[in-house]
Amino acid sequence: MPLVAPNLDDRRYDDLVAQARSLIPRYLPEWTNHNDADPGITLLQLFAWFTDLLVYRVNQTPELSFVKFLQLLGIQTAPATPASVDLTFTTAKPTVDVVVPTGTQASGPGADGKPVVFELAEGFTAIAAPLTALQTFDGFAYRDVTTANATASQLFEPLGAYPKPGASLLLGLGTAAVCTANPITLMAYVAAGRGRPVAQCGAAKVPPPATFAYEYFDGVGWQPLGVERDETAAFTASGRLVLFGPGVKAAKATLGQVGTPLYWLRVRMLTGAYERGPQLDRLAINTVPATAAVTVRDEVLGGSNGLANQGPFTLSKTPVVPLDRPLTVRNADGSVVTVTGLRLEVDEGSGWRVWQQTDDLGVHGPDDLVYTLDPATGEVRFGDGRRGAIPTANPAAPMTNIVARSWRAGGGGRTNLGAATVTTLVTAVPGLGKVTNALASAGGADGETVDAAKLRAPAELKAKGRAVTADDFELLARTAPANVARACALPLVHPSFPGIEVPGAVTVLVVPNAPGASPTPVPSTLAAVCAWLDAHRLITTEVFATATRYRDVRVVADLVIAPDADLATVRRGVADALTGWLHPLTGGPTGQGWPFGGTVFSSDLFRVVLTVPGVQRIRDNQLTVELDEERQPYCRDVELDRGDLIRPLDPALTVAYA
Repeated sequence: MPLVAPNLDDRRYDDLVAQARSLIPRYLPEWTNHNDADPGITLLQLFAWFTDLLVYRVNQTPELSFVKFLQLLGIQTAPATPASVDLTFTTAKPTVDVVVPTGTQASGPGADGKPVVFELAEGFTAIAAPLTALQTFDGFAYRDVTTANATASQLFEPLGAYPKPGASLLLGLGTAAVCTANPITLMAYVAAGRGRPVAQCGAAKVPPPATFAYEYFDGVGWQPLGVERDETAAFTASGRLVLFGPGVKAAKATLGQVGTPLYWLRVRMLTGAYERGPQLDRLAINTVPATAAVTVRDEVLGGSNGLANQGPFTLSKTPVVPLDRPLTVRNADGSVVTVTGLRLEVDEGSGWRVWQQTDDLGVHGPDDLVYTLDPATGEVRFGDGRRGAIPTANPAAPMTNIVARSWRAGGGGRTNLGAATVTTLVTAVPGLGKVTNALASAGGADGETVDAAKLRAPAELKAKGRAVTADDFELLARTAPANVARACALPLVHPSFPGIEVPGAVTVLVVPNAPGASPTPVPSTLAAVCAWLDAHRLITTEVFATATRYRDVRVVADLVIAPDADLATVRRGVADALTGWLHPLTGGPTGQGWPFGGTVFSSDLFRVVLTVPGVQRIRDNQLTVELDEERQPYCRDVELDRGDLIRPLDPALTVAYA
């Protein structure tokens, strides 16, 4: 995103003259002739002209110079990122499956009143049969977990408390028609809160702790069932499980504790072992991920004139969102191009060819078909014939031979929506009924501000792309291609050996830009941070990325309210002020988030409470803090452990008049 220099004084000649005229009655009431013929007005206009020249020179420094230096150093502000959400679809008819194509869109109302559109990156088949029953088999007995699966915050063990080979998860599909032969898409949500997720830089992919067999019941016994994908790593990670439907081979039956005849599928543990059995929050059918980014296609950017340094050609919708997986394209001449965000095609007279996006034209030669893209503004620029090729002018299409064939655009904090809010189908899909999101969307973040870029620039110049010091790790973690709002590097800390200094180990605590009182990164965010740090760390450094530990803090106080104030209003104001002061993203003395391991000073809490309008005093000066439900001494500072942050709970306030 380009740095835009601020205008220190936007007044011009006409503004200065008008402002000076408006001040005449205040300072010189005897001056009554304000027409242009008056000599005084002439002098006023002369001074306004001189002032206009001075304002112009002032606007060149110092902020402009600062920004220009950042531009010379290649420092750019990070673009906005889109939120992601899991959408659940239902069919209009209970017996007809529906193919939901790639690019299907659904929307929900944003905070600004405008709809936020989410789009599927890949299509799937929504089956008509609902997931009617769910039960587990631990090798000895069945257990019906249908209610637990449908109840929020109620966990169940898909393979029993002590999984061993033979343990199974059984899924019952209820439908009046024959069992579907289409792929059955399921989304498994692993229980959160069972230890913080940890990712290690440079570590090999860990194999799942168990292997599974996928089967269906044909009325006599269990038969093998094909599986398209299993992203759950044996129910240790949240992800999709896609099974091929058995079709007419399946037969209805009553199994276990479910007395209703259903079509049954099962996931059976073949080999392996768990140190602790997995737990699931929920298993949802017809649920797939979507992103708050809309695909735009076939936009004509303009025509080449054959001159050097052409551009900028500007995309109509921004910011440009990188593709989830890069796309490899082969041109007619055999050249291979990797599309990471924008697919740009140029017709130089011999047909359309895809050009390669690059970050720096200076590293390319005169024959390289490359261009640069600013994802925030959508500006496309070409080379000068020495550093990157010049698009040849096409007489047959002088104004239309440069086309943005496809890209995805979207992002911002407004794309974070609550649960059950994405309920409008934007794309008309025949046979599709409803859509909703059981969980809130997360991951959306606004673009980086110029002030934030200015604060980052010195550290980035110091690090020079290498992760050596703790500050280097924190800076690089924040600049990783992931939704990272804050980071804290703890040298000599190993997640597996708490309290022991481990030479060569660095643990990076990651806080995402997400709603709520305790933003926690998902495993994919930690993996992205690790992959980024792995390219910059020293080879002898063992680096881990994990979530920070949150400590529950509740302020307890007895307040005396002014006689003319409303008790409820004041209480809400004090509660908002305290939770805002302690918030991990917006709290603290600087408003940039509570400091990692920062001490909660009693004097700060007194100040925050007493500055709220309507608070007269704190009765008997009795204000205390509960840390993890443990009451702390009165008027004592509360210290946190290294790297800890605060989860601010609603304060326990007693409000009354004197």
